[in-house]
Amino acid sequence: MKRSTERILTTHVGSLPRPGYLVELMFAKADGLKVDEQELGRAIRKSVGEVVQHQKDAGIDIVSDGEMSKPSYATYVTERLTGFGGQSNLPKLSDILEFPNVSSGYFNDPGVKHLNKNRPTCNGPVASKGTADAAVDIANFRHALASVHPEEAFMNAASPGVVSMFLGNTWYKTEEEFLWKVAEAMKPEYQAIVDAGFLLQLDCPDLAMTRHREFKDAPVGEFRDYARRHIEVMNAALEGIPSDRVRVHVCWGNYPGPHHHDVALKDIIDLILTVKADGLLFEAANSRHAHEWKVWQDVEVPDNKILIPGVIESMSNRIEHPELVAERIVRLANIVGRENVIAGSDCGFGTFVGVALVEPEIAWAKLGSLAEGARLASEQLW
Repeated sequence: MKRSTERILTTHVGSLPRPGYLVELMFAKADGLKVDEQELGRAIRKSVGEVVQHQKDAGIDIVSDGEMSKPSYATYVTERLTGFGGQSNLPKLSDILEFPNVSSGYFNDPGVKHLNKNRPTCNGPVASKGTADAAVDIANFRHALASVHPEEAFMNAASPGVVSMFLGNTWYKTEEEFLWKVAEAMKPEYQAIVDAGFLLQLDCPDLAMTRHREFKDAPVGEFRDYARRHIEVMNAALEGIPSDRVRVHVCWGNYPGPHHHDVALKDIIDLILTVKADGLLFEAANSRHAHEWKVWQDVEVPDNKILIPGVIESMSNRIEHPELVAERIVRLANIVGRENVIAGSDCGFGTFVGVALVEPEIAWAKLGSLAEGARLASEQLW
């Protein structure tokens, strides 16, 4: 994993806006309608090429395939693992439910309704179906990168914990047993991504977001025990993969709610730093977490860690001014060292198919502002 040795490098969380022609096909497939798989495959490959070019044009250094093939960062695993069916029925978000007008608008959004309607749960033995789908993703990404030469490239995969959090379990006796089975089943995909020469990014909202879901009325200590167990399982799934080929993303939920029950970063940062991944992506731009840069003044960051703060947010159509982006970068770099910082986004811009919190044209403009802000920060830091 490269460091910012000559200038501040830029990246993002992974998912990016999908073109309309792809969304239409993916919606149809999720609804069980007949879809020409060859047409869908061509649409995915085309969209990966487009999204990689968008990143290059915006000035992003470390790029992804945008998760074009995935209906969401978590539910895609149900196409690659056995044991999932039926309908998931998990706790909803405690913060947004306190404001009925807001929650009604969000949960009745067509894209969100579509997601929830097609979200299965674990109702049978979990096992890998193989890595054929991952191999197609890798091939599509390689094809797109043939004419683009970024500093590095990464691919996303669901962590065992986010599968547990987002889909739930009705088959195994305990959540811990379920976690270990998911970890075992996902490990081949993790290895395939690294073996292909890409950075592996594991998405881990379970390490923060679950606090105001399943643990909203529990002491923070109980949530920390939950997070500690999830990290133990994830680290086991990463056994044999060098930590400098892995980055993890921790977030409090990429949805337009009040987030006033979010667990504080200071209450979980010691646990998060034990993940066997050199790269750490976290929210640092939105109005609920922008102040938490101060946490790093009191934290001893391990020598191998690279901090990738969100310096643009992913739930607003407001384009951050490059000078504000630069200010956020410089402030953290002055605390932990410029070589230990890469500029990123709070979360993804295409987390779920058909749920567009940010207009695609604005998402590309925000990434452009991210790159310009990093350039301004580099002028100050070098």
